[in-house]
Amino acid sequence: MFGVTILGNNSAIPAFDRHPTAQVVTLNDQLFLFDCGEGTQMQFSAYKIRRSRINHIFISHLHGDHYFGLIGLITSFSLLSRTQDLHLYAPAGLEQILKLQLEAASTTLCYQLHFHPITSEGILVDEKKFSVECFATRHRIECWGFIVREKKKPRKINKDVINQYDIPAAFYDRLKEGEDYITKEGNIIRNEAVTVPSKAAKSYAFAADTVYFEEIADKVKGVTMLYHESTYLKDQVDRAADRFHSTTVQAAAIASKAGVEKLLLGHFSSKYEVLDEFLAEAKEIFSNTQLAIEGCTYRI
Repeated sequence: MFGVTILGNNSAIPAFDRHPTAQVVTLNDQLFLFDCGEGTQMQFSAYKIRRSRINHIFISHLHGDHYFGLIGLITSFSLLSRTQDLHLYAPAGLEQILKLQLEAASTTLCYQLHFHPITSEGILVDEKKFSVECFATRHRIECWGFIVREKKKPRKINKDVINQYDIPAAFYDRLKEGEDYITKEGNIIRNEAVTVPSKAAKSYAFAADTVYFEEIADKVKGVTMLYHESTYLKDQVDRAADRFHSTTVQAAAIASKAGVEKLLLGHFSSKYEVLDEFLAEAKEIFSNTQLAIEGCTYRI
């Protein structure tokens, strides 16, 4: 399963039972945490997130509503006797902040915490089945977005036709990787004759806080689902620009320019109690839009 569970969908100030930014991306047996606003641990409990399966945490920037829950989570992992390594990817300044917090509490973690400072756009994690990359957004301070990509899945053996050919079972794995089979007589059995393509690999982009920045469309081009902040409704375009945030229609415009399949809106200002208009405005430009609602999981 490839999906994203929303733990926090609000902007800086918790309001109307909405919490600051945090979301968990599930990719088969992997869980990735994107941002960790205050209250994230409580949301784990509320929505039954298995925190022990989180091995990679990504922090977009150092505004408090995106990382103030992190030190609590890190120390809770230790209190729960975590043993596996934890990898943290964030702006470089966060490393010293965490060190000060741990030193002030005379806390020594019982597991290995690996801090990976983000200094440029590119690949952060590259595993056999997935990769995670980062890209710069345009906010008041250094800020990063992230893309989780499935790796291309191997082809599937066509069981209806494979027995018509004298291909040893030991060669099947190579068929799945796209190889043709050459018989002892030198005849070529084309891969397409005995295999079928798997489902296309999918991708999820988390575009963190940003003013309207058209270059983001190029960075997230063609992803399956794009999460983009939409702090304000369209009538607050000037306020959004002054605060380096985006509006509903600006998020939708990025999704349209990028040619994504789905758009997820979040990071709502605490000035709004009801969110229906966010969806209505965005759908005028990009019809396949949903609101990031806390506790909901959206399949990618």
